[in-house]
Amino acid sequence: MKDFSSEIFFRTTRSGGKGGQNVNKVETRAEAWWLPAESIFFTPEQKELIQNKLASRINKDGYLLVKSSYTRSQLENKQIAQERMNELVAQSLIKPKKRIATKPSKAARERRLESKQIDSYKKQMRRKDIE
Repeated sequence: MKDFSSEIFFRTTRSGGKGGQNVNKVETRAEAWWLPAESIFFTPEQKELIQNKLASRINKDGYLLVKSSYTRSQLENKQIAQERMNELVAQSLIKPKKRIATKPSKAARERRLESKQIDSYKKQMRRKDIE
């Protein structure tokens, strides 16, 4: 995985939730912002993959945004946000394997036919002979 951390910039805001005076005074939530389209570390094909797979997380200006308010430390939240962004980008670059079409084996076909015969027999036994 390429280290694109030099292209990420951070903003801090006040976190919500419990914490009292610390929450009300200190900006501990970290937001990591990255512009994938302008990255020099990825090829155009990789950028397209990132854009497509992370489309729901990229805003209208083209920035990938990851927020973290997990801890009460701004520095730790920045590290967490950066790690999550790295994971997201790494996952988006993985190409799924193509599925190879296969046919059912002879044994599987025989098992299926056998079970059909058994089911048919059960239903025949339930019938009332109307004559």
